[in-house]
Amino acid sequence: MERTRGDQWTGLAPADWRASPYTGWARAHWEVLADYLLLSARHYASPGHGRITPPGVEGGYGHDVDGLEGFARTFLLAGFRLAGAADDPHNLAEWYAQGLKEGVDDSSPHRWVKLTEHDQAKVEAASLALILDLTRDRLWANLDAATQEKIVTYLAPVVGDRAYPRNNWLWFRIVVETFLRSVGGPWSQEDIEADLALHDSFVRADGWLADGDGRDFDHYVGWALHLYPTLWQRMAGARDLADDARRERDRTLLDRYLADAVHLVGADGAPLAQGRSLIYRSAAAAPFWTGALAGVPSTSPGVLRRAASGIAAHFFVHGAPDDHGLLTLGWFDEWRPLAQSYSGPGSPYWAAKGFLGLSLPKDHAVWTAVEEPLPVDQGDFLRPIAAPGWVAAGTAVDGLVRVYNHGTDHAHAGDLVGDSPLYARLGYSTATFPLLDAAAWTTPLEMSVTLLDAAGRATHRAGFVLTRLDCPPGGPAVLESVADAHWLDPAETQFRHGSGYAGAATPAGRLTVTSVVTPGAEVRGVLYEPTEPADPGAAPVTLRIGGWPAAGDGVISAITPLTPGARPGRATRDDASPLGSPATVPYLDYPVTPGQWVWSLVTLNQNTSTPTNQRKGPTP
Repeated sequence: MERTRGDQWTGLAPADWRASPYTGWARAHWEVLADYLLLSARHYASPGHGRITPPGVEGGYGHDVDGLEGFARTFLLAGFRLAGAADDPHNLAEWYAQGLKEGVDDSSPHRWVKLTEHDQAKVEAASLALILDLTRDRLWANLDAATQEKIVTYLAPVVGDRAYPRNNWLWFRIVVETFLRSVGGPWSQEDIEADLALHDSFVRADGWLADGDGRDFDHYVGWALHLYPTLWQRMAGARDLADDARRERDRTLLDRYLADAVHLVGADGAPLAQGRSLIYRSAAAAPFWTGALAGVPSTSPGVLRRAASGIAAHFFVHGAPDDHGLLTLGWFDEWRPLAQSYSGPGSPYWAAKGFLGLSLPKDHAVWTAVEEPLPVDQGDFLRPIAAPGWVAAGTAVDGLVRVYNHGTDHAHAGDLVGDSPLYARLGYSTATFPLLDAAAWTTPLEMSVTLLDAAGRATHRAGFVLTRLDCPPGGPAVLESVADAHWLDPAETQFRHGSGYAGAATPAGRLTVTSVVTPGAEVRGVLYEPTEPADPGAAPVTLRIGGWPAAGDGVISAITPLTPGARPGRATRDDASPLGSPATVPYLDYPVTPGQWVWSLVTLNQNTSTPTNQRKGPTP
């Protein structure tokens, strides 16, 4: 990050590069940004503040859910802001107290959607409970008894509810019941014990957790599955539910996870562009503040703040929030294809999780320490990450982090489903985005190896099996996976929650893909072996090897044949990436030759001549 960016804040003194030599961001920058978001959102509140509905197309769950999301998620941000400050210059406590009263007033046309009316209310209820607990003396204690009783009634349906999805949602029930317990409301020890056991079943190697029983690894590991246990253990109602052994185990898991997570942030603060819900943007900073809150021993406060501030600064200088102080559905600017089908205009405000650091006092070590370098600031690296089947590769010359993926697809081994662009590609980075146009879900291209039939249909690899992950000191790293490649006829109805398409699969053969990785390059080998086809007339005629997607002027992507006989090509797709249009992917086509290895060199480099964004900061 160039220092001129940090100096563009207006209304603040120039950044103190002595305390923050990498980002220039101090606590004051975070406070101003939080206030900017909160005060801007107020313009879209209902008369009693119970709903906040930012402008934009109605979300997939409807206008009523949109308003609840806008309130609950900005309430999360307001709570963090209040918890770490001695004063309340913007009257946040009183303003949101009014919103709480309206939200639980059944006679109001702006009341909240109830937990029995829509499942999404169960998600938002957790944010309400967390902040009511965190700001107990400043907010809950000052509510009148009738409003307190109505809030308990609103939250109570979580008890005994067996309809929660078996993933990170388990924490929404734990958090709500724990708050209810602390205020004399209904709760169930059986519920909490069952949910904790389910959480424990998600633990994988080296502090990673899967978001369910599949190979579901993404930012939810940090901003949900590590965040909520740490916050829950500090809730008033959890004091005799979370014993010392669980607290220490969870801290140890978080500590180990963060040792990997700091390798997944680029020098410019960009988080890894992989997985669903990327519209939450700076929520990617949440696990680093969580580490500070938990007091992890292995990653210093200076590194934790450098990572978190880098992420927030990265989005801010590229235009998020927008010039009206709003978070839109997108990455930098609004870009609707990045959202899931259920996302609405209030959804992006889960970015509030990335502001958790504001709940810590200004004299906490994470705020007083001098920023320290991320791994990519210090030099080139290769790092194996076993649970998701990744090798992370960083290059100091351009600050870029690449992840090579042979273990994650948001599916199960052996599944014959479509490849999700967000999970099943062979690589992701901090400077590229998987293509996300309509064709990306049916026709894998970038960072993919596919077989094409005579009509040009491309196969999918989801359900593949990781067979090798070696990363010796000094490198190179070697990853390998085997896939039963298949064509897919997508079902007419799809649920766009991040997974690949469902449909009818036709076998195309077996593909073994090997990635030999150095910090700046991948040598990719592919072996095709025919298998008995379900349709004797279906036969692959072309082997296609796709490189990195390039959009805008940020990166340079190339693929070079190492085996003779390639036909180079370059595909261009409009409106396929939030980083710019068009997006371009280089690829190589080979004739299908069973039993013969085909090798290519795949590279991605940051364009270091790209002009610096000079956007100014918000005025306090």
